[in-house]
Amino acid sequence: MSDSIRLDDLKVDADNLYREEVFSDLRVATIRRLTPVKADGSTDDSRQTMFSVETQILTPQGLVPVHAPVDAANLAEVIEKFPAAIQAGLDRMIEE
Repeated sequence: MSDSIRLDDLKVDADNLYREEVFSDLRVATIRRLTPVKADGSTDDSRQTMFSVETQILTPQGLVPVHAPVDAANLAEVIEKFPAAIQAGLDRMIEE
């Protein structure tokens, strides 16, 4: 049992909590907004909100999910940057 994790050793990092919201156009785009929160659930304005995008591309082997972080200040900016972010995520995936 030395290689397994003891459940009582698992601890939530209360200083690194985020509220996750998911937005979708129900066609191609999934956008995640991670808003930093304090342990009481209130918004933590001392940390930056993070965004990521995801879509699926059709390949000869089937659908492949592509996701990427997006540096943006708000949802409208993420929508504008969506194509370039997905392209960067795809390029990174192909390189790996």
